[in-house]
Amino acid sequence: MTKFTTLATLMTISTASAFAPATQHRTTSTLRAGSNDLNGWVPDESKFAYGLPGSIDPIQDFDPFGFAERSDLGEMKRYREAETTHGRVAMLALVGFLVTEAPIKFHPFFNLGDNDIGPAIRHLDEVRAVAPSFFELLALGIGAAEVVRTLKGWEFPGDETDDLKDDYFPGDIGFDPLGLKPDNAEDFAAMSTKELQNGRVAMLAVAGFIAQELINGKEIFVSAGLVPDIFDPSSLPVQF
Repeated sequence: MTKFTTLATLMTISTASAFAPATQHRTTSTLRAGSNDLNGWVPDESKFAYGLPGSIDPIQDFDPFGFAERSDLGEMKRYREAETTHGRVAMLALVGFLVTEAPIKFHPFFNLGDNDIGPAIRHLDEVRAVAPSFFELLALGIGAAEVVRTLKGWEFPGDETDDLKDDYFPGDIGFDPLGLKPDNAEDFAAMSTKELQNGRVAMLAVAGFIAQELINGKEIFVSAGLVPDIFDPSSLPVQF
């Protein structure tokens, strides 16, 4: 219960900061309004992480293991690409945990009827039973998304370097269906920092959720004492 409360508090703080005015946080980045290819970012080796957005108060330049200090520009961009991508996946996973478990039990892609399929870490057991072809489609979807991301940001195989393209900003794959991307450097840096901060908290939260459900086999809201525990593990098609 204590672990869940701590994670929930961190999530609340991070979510609130995402909607706060950019002036409330001092970001450390090197920006130039006329640099369009990199959203205003101009790499500066004298700055932390070459001036990439993402460093905020109260702990500026947080890098206890020295990854940024030891990285060249290409490696630093790859680190940021990986962090941004994993943060986005974690934010989606966090929403998935909360809306598919009790009490919401929202499963838009599957007709599960009155089945109680328990904690999110067991949901793929039920999916395997009711829609076996889903995994092939999921693999194709993930593969297609990765191909698009690779073609957008990475140098082609066989080139002298495996770095990201010089004119590619880490994480900016051009997917913006709602038109939320700012058109100036300062606002883009602020939004990028908010995305990174929320993604970092989401990665920690999802890791906590998974660990909690592996330990006691209960949904998150059940562990928090907010909903009754009515799940019967013996009802699942796969037992372990």
